[in-house]
Amino acid sequence: MTYDAKTPDEYVSLLPEERKGPLDSLRKTILSHLPKGFEETMSYGMIGYVVPHSLYPDGYHCSPELPLPFMNIASQKNFVALYHMGLYAQKDLLDWFTAEYPKYATRKLDMGKSCVRFKKMDDIPLDLIGELCTKMSVREWIDLYEKNIKKT
Repeated sequence: MTYDAKTPDEYVSLLPEERKGPLDSLRKTILSHLPKGFEETMSYGMIGYVVPHSLYPDGYHCSPELPLPFMNIASQKNFVALYHMGLYAQKDLLDWFTAEYPKYATRKLDMGKSCVRFKKMDDIPLDLIGELCTKMSVREWIDLYEKNIKKT
């Protein structure tokens, strides 16, 4: 689902009541753990965490006018989603996350390539997500992106 929000605060305000608290807690966890340099913005109709053009002028190779995306959170129809490009691009990080997940959550990991889905709002492993946020700096993300994803 997408919401016609201009800011992350507006996005949260438009959510159904049962989603506001969990998504706001997830957002606060990310903001308190994300390394310096990433910026919170609206991206693809979701709350996004990006490398701004001031740090990476090339922007996103698919749409250079957009900043380089790193992570998004969203309230979808049947779940809250965390999209983390580092999980998609770095196998060691993915392996760490999948090994750690059962230590923090009671339900089975529901994950796509970079999307972690939380169908039960009371089982979002905030401590694990906070730790995940600390695992990659802006510079590390740019280097990984240029090495593995960006088409030259």
